[in-house]
Amino acid sequence: MNKHIVLTGGGTAGHVNPNLALLSSLTRSGWQVSYIGSRAGIEAELVKDVPFYGISSGKLRRYFDWRNFTDPFQVLRGAVESYGILRQLRPNLVFSKGGFVTVPVVLSAWWLGIPVVIHESDYSPGLANRLSVPFAQAVWVTFPETIEFIPTAELMGLPVRPELLRGDRERGRAFCQFTEGKPVLLIVGGSSGSETINRVIREGIKELTDRYQVIHLCGKGNIRSELEVVPNYKQFAYLTEELKDCLALADMVVSRSGANAIFEFLALHKPHLLIPLSTKASRGDQILNANSFVKAGYSALLPEEELNIERLLSALDRLWHDRDQYIAKMQASQIVNPIDRMVASFDRFISQG
Repeated sequence: MNKHIVLTGGGTAGHVNPNLALLSSLTRSGWQVSYIGSRAGIEAELVKDVPFYGISSGKLRRYFDWRNFTDPFQVLRGAVESYGILRQLRPNLVFSKGGFVTVPVVLSAWWLGIPVVIHESDYSPGLANRLSVPFAQAVWVTFPETIEFIPTAELMGLPVRPELLRGDRERGRAFCQFTEGKPVLLIVGGSSGSETINRVIREGIKELTDRYQVIHLCGKGNIRSELEVVPNYKQFAYLTEELKDCLALADMVVSRSGANAIFEFLALHKPHLLIPLSTKASRGDQILNANSFVKAGYSALLPEEELNIERLLSALDRLWHDRDQYIAKMQASQIVNPIDRMVASFDRFISQG
């Protein structure tokens, strides 16, 4: 039986990377894979190994913006384009990871009678997925609490890129030129960095590097050349190939609490301190994500509003002292990296018609 799946999702890396994490397992299981995304979105750059079909995409904003008057026409155009693509490809299944580009794809699949499976990464469903749920045959969620919002959903967890699980600690140590004398702390502020986290880290750099060897992913444009000579401190705008080795090297992690990041730490059993993006700069989804992981015993939490170097050092001391408890909780988790389960579910889904 020929098996063809269309993946869709875009707008941010968080809507794309879980799809990419599935690719190798889908291919091994005999699936033909295609991808539909926004031709202007980040997915057009990230999707390399399967056929990519770009469509027009608008954004459904819940606040006043002049583009609210023009973007509906982009959405309509995207619906026509995705309908044509799906009619040509005739896949067995569409898998949607969210982002506004997915709404016309899901609607087109429904019009064509193609089954749709939706996956929601965050604790509270985004607007695009909420609009799409009525047209899906199945909905998978990442957090147990999300079932309160979508009672018909199934708890699945979040797929993690397989390459991140293949890091080498000693290769990471050589890359950073660190020794075995002190624990290694990896600090991640998100793909574009965090001004707040960067400022606090640099204000307390002496205290931090007295206790830890620090890998600081500070975001594009945030490198400070005067800090290149600080002992026990390595700063990078971001890492690609080397990230897996630096994760393997890290004894603890400080991070925002986007769903992809925290499920990577869960899969790697890395003790971590979460500093969620505040509601001043987001809809609060990172706070909800973090609270769920704290409740499960996987994560320590430091609210951004309370962040200063004294509280950061204190929180890291507690995390280091209790690290074995966190590791044990993560090792016992039932929602770690469900790639094989997801692919097997795709197979069962189409075999049952």
